[in-house]
Amino acid sequence: MARSGTDSSGNVQVLGRAIAILNHLAQADGGASLTEVATGVGLAASTAHRLLTSLESERYVRFDAETRLWSVGVQAFIAGNGFLRTRDVVRMARPHMRALMEASGETVNLAIEDQGAAVYLAQVECREMMRTFARLGARVPMHCSGVGKALLSALAPAGLDRHAARHGLARMTARTVTGLADLHADLAASRARGYAIDDEEHAVGLRCVAATVFNEHGDPVCAVSLSGPMARITDGRIATLGGLAREAALRITAEIGGRPPADLGPAG
Repeated sequence: MARSGTDSSGNVQVLGRAIAILNHLAQADGGASLTEVATGVGLAASTAHRLLTSLESERYVRFDAETRLWSVGVQAFIAGNGFLRTRDVVRMARPHMRALMEASGETVNLAIEDQGAAVYLAQVECREMMRTFARLGARVPMHCSGVGKALLSALAPAGLDRHAARHGLARMTARTVTGLADLHADLAASRARGYAIDDEEHAVGLRCVAATVFNEHGDPVCAVSLSGPMARITDGRIATLGGLAREAALRITAEIGGRPPADLGPAG
């Protein structure tokens, strides 16, 4: 029995290390060397190499003999797509995201909440030379991003209090709302108009408007946003763009069989 417990503990440790390597490679644009992987996950080079070769045999990672770099393999992509297939909202939202991009001329994003952060699942880039870009899988704080604020605005006040207590309200720019009372007021305004606004709160020079997509219970599933530079998303355009985002979110909600809550505010 003692040996069985030891073996189980060892297997869990190996699995945790392998997952850490995959997570590190997922963040490494262009791949990473063995030394970079080992340093990044806190392992000896020999241990990291042993795990990498095991992952390579199952095609979860691949090794480029010419550059001597490791990167995520095709099997990891296949496994990731298994998640997307279960989240039909991504597939069903894409036509509405493309239509929203055409109507607004700005980049459109789709994001969900995961462990207290907003995570980007899909994007339709606009055609402008100057445009925003969010890497798929990237995580952003909820309290200062458009998609995050849209999702938080759908929570009861107690839900926001729990989120703030657990994850904090870190300052990202000089315009980030870091006071809980101020954030409550900001999100109440978001609910009243039907869309949230990120006014240089996450990144200087960028603005975003976002609206919530709901499931059949009226609970938030994801958020759809329009983002771009302040030079284009001016004060005069925010209400129009916010209305477009809200209408797109309502169409996606209907597409997935959801329904908005009765108190969802009007656009504009």
